[in-house]
Amino acid sequence: MLGTLGSRLSGILRQMALNNLFSVTLVEAFNTAVTIPNLLRELLAEGALVNSFIPVYKTLDDAERRRLAQAFSGILIAVNLLLMAAGILAAPYLVDLLLAGQSNIDRELALFMTRMVMPFLMLISLSAIAMGLLNADEHFRESSFAPVAFNIASIAALVLLPKQAEWLAFGWLIGGVAQLVVQLPALNRFGLLPTPALRGHPAVGRVLRQMAPFTLTAGARQFLNVYVLRLLSDARLFDSGTQAGYFNAQALFTTVNGLFVVSPVLAVFPRFSQAAAEKDWTQFRTLTASTIRTTTFLAAPMSALMIALAPYVISVINTHAPRTSEETVKFLAGAGILSSWSLALVPWALVTVLLRTFYARERTREAVTISAIGFVLEVGLYRLLVPSLGLIGFGLSTTISGLLMTAALIVLYRRAVGFPAREVTGHLLRVVPLAVLSGGAAWLIARALPIQPGFILTSIPVLALAGGVGLAVYLGGALVLRMPEVAAITRRLKR
Repeated sequence: MLGTLGSRLSGILRQMALNNLFSVTLVEAFNTAVTIPNLLRELLAEGALVNSFIPVYKTLDDAERRRLAQAFSGILIAVNLLLMAAGILAAPYLVDLLLAGQSNIDRELALFMTRMVMPFLMLISLSAIAMGLLNADEHFRESSFAPVAFNIASIAALVLLPKQAEWLAFGWLIGGVAQLVVQLPALNRFGLLPTPALRGHPAVGRVLRQMAPFTLTAGARQFLNVYVLRLLSDARLFDSGTQAGYFNAQALFTTVNGLFVVSPVLAVFPRFSQAAAEKDWTQFRTLTASTIRTTTFLAAPMSALMIALAPYVISVINTHAPRTSEETVKFLAGAGILSSWSLALVPWALVTVLLRTFYARERTREAVTISAIGFVLEVGLYRLLVPSLGLIGFGLSTTISGLLMTAALIVLYRRAVGFPAREVTGHLLRVVPLAVLSGGAAWLIARALPIQPGFILTSIPVLALAGGVGLAVYLGGALVLRMPEVAAITRRLKR
């Protein structure tokens, strides 16, 4: 979690540098350009590797693990090289896919930068291989801090290099190199550094079978992302600056989600896989309940506080108050999207935990089916709600799909190994009302202060005071209810 915190905070600093050193036009073209390699990264590297490689890897002895790492890394590198070349050649068609016909984003600039950043796919794929090997052996420190190296290198490039499109793209590639290189010493120290080779291994087929459905799931999610980007670039619906605000909200939301949801789940995933390999379903259910309790206990107050304080939260991106109409649009869009998205934090915490329990049991078909249906539903809800409700439609759509996916995953989980429904339900019935009280207290404090959002230096005191009061209300209520998570977090902080 500390590594994730460092990654997310440095990511916010990178987002601040990007937003305040470059024009809105250049930022929005850059956001469009990095969508393609990020899309392919999730399809073939980070997500697929963690969710399909680790369960198979954990079933092998040390010698076979090394052979599998060599074969799998060789295949992944070859595939990424082909995709990188294809992405550069097909860049005009990809950009047209991402942008609306009447676009509020500079197409030619986005096309130029797309070709520039495409090699990032290879760098991030190699980094994902390193992360997967370290995480499979429960070495989390180096892989957790690798994104910090990416952000630091990127920030240095943003500050030091000329403020032009080609140098902005080149700085992104420098960050990709740093994220890979920082993990190599740890791989070597633990004897995990593979020598990639294009050769077969019996377990490669198992990994690929696990990857194939997960890639389908990721593909459905990326279809959603492509639709959203195209929606935001439609000049008939949104003004220039809305897309930049969306990405600012995304950076802040993923900071909270990564720290309080994804990080704990990734840390416990190897133990889920081990319990599933040993068919110890009592331990598996216990891990499920404890992970859900921990993640929702952390996520619920963060959700409430972001809803209550969204304009002040989004202001941490701004080193000055909005000066132009585009900057005003960017600020208002970021605050609106962040506030509505925050509704979805707890439902998607449940989805994140439950999906990992399916991947650990190598039951990817059920997880893929539910995920794909959920993302298709979310696209339909975006199409239905966003044009009529505006920015709030984004968060409302994500929340509804998250709740429906949670219900479906619980039904399938219960049929297979028995879901700890009573424990989870009782826990949620306590944390959600406490979170509502927390958010209400923070909102009242913020309203009472004569400080307007929009500038980081004036917003931080509001966040500290109002957020501190909100957290105090939440933790005080948890203590009154004698919730065990408070004591557990205290013990871990002391350690």
